Amino acid sequence: MSERIAAKFGTLCVHAGNEPNCSTGAVVPPISLATTFAQPGMGNLYGEGNLDSHGKGFEYSRTGNPTRGAFERAIAKVEHAEYGIAFSSGLAATNAIIQTLRAGDHILCIDDVYGGTQRLFRRIVSPNSGIEFDFIDMNDPQTISNSIKVNTKCVWIESPTNPTLKITDIRAVAAVVREHRDDIWLVVDNTFMSPCLQNPLDLGAHIALHSVTKFIGGHSDVVMGSISCNDKDIIDRLRFVQNGSGAVPSPFDCYLAMRGLKTLHIRMEASQKNAMVIALYLEASDAVEKVLYPGLRSHPNYLVAKAQCSGSGAIITFYLKGGLKQSSSFLSSLKLFILAESLGAVESLAECPATMTHASVSIEQRVLLGISDNMVRLSIGIEHIDDLLEDLKIALHATFVNDEMI
Repeated sequence: MSERIAAKFGTLCVHAGNEPNCSTGAVVPPISLATTFAQPGMGNLYGEGNLDSHGKGFEYSRTGNPTRGAFERAIAKVEHAEYGIAFSSGLAATNAIIQTLRAGDHILCIDDVYGGTQRLFRRIVSPNSGIEFDFIDMNDPQTISNSIKVNTKCVWIESPTNPTLKITDIRAVAAVVREHRDDIWLVVDNTFMSPCLQNPLDLGAHIALHSVTKFIGGHSDVVMGSISCNDKDIIDRLRFVQNGSGAVPSPFDCYLAMRGLKTLHIRMEASQKNAMVIALYLEASDAVEKVLYPGLRSHPNYLVAKAQCSGSGAIITFYLKGGLKQSSSFLSSLKLFILAESLGAVESLAECPATMTHASVSIEQRVLLGISDNMVRLSIGIEHIDDLLEDLKIALHATFVNDEMI
């Protein structure tokens, strides 16, 4: 794609990193399986002028791979970033950021962070690396400001959070961070909105992080992560970690991720259209206590979401009346929605965070965050809305009429 064209998002999804091959004319980047690359002379590398080598040439596939380089350029483009870097999973990307820190450094993290991130921070990094963590609600900028310490090196946000879908005002947090020091990185996990609906770097963040496994990949067939940023010092440090720790995705995974990215805008449009209809249906149901969805006016951060996102996403969290018995009955009664962890794929998924994705979070912490046994998280796919609604209606009827609760 010509750099002269100020392309819209959908065009970027299709063309970024996908220039026709200059040797063969292939319109899809090839899957480069080579583990090592010939050198015309000792220390001289082929491909230094190749965009997919980031100007470094190709030496060894852990250090740089053409297929991975193409994806890294693509994810940078769609996140409005100068640089992109790919990892073998979202948690590998998270851990790469952690590995740039030292013992005694401090991370200020949003309290309702993904269960896997909580496990990494609380049970692996904190006790073994000497890095300090504080977990707070980030709705109040003054609370954030008061919580930043002299050793704070990173402020960590998910927006929306997983699974309570809190929306953080990224601009406000970025302003607080800037007021304190310029050596604090603001990291935003943008997995739930994807680059299609939110661009954290445009809002003042230093780093946008993704579990590519979710919406970007979009087909439940690749595990991968990515980081995008505009700061060369940050990307150089992360590339050093990427090469030194070796948590790189396979060329085939990068091919799958690029293929998924090409349809992200189409899939997200269809999924969030379905999600809005389902959220309204659930909010009107006598079987449901509460619905959390950024597109509903009842969402506590509705106005923030409208201001910083171009859509509401495809994840819905809601609370059934009752407890674990009801959530178990409901989930087992679904036929079209698949009972499974993960999210962001073409097929609709359903789960109970308290017993599945967030089971590693302590009971005490789950109570504080509102992750109760009657909470259900839905990832809305691209199926026909009538079929999805019918599936939900049947499952609710099977659960509550049989229990005579409604």
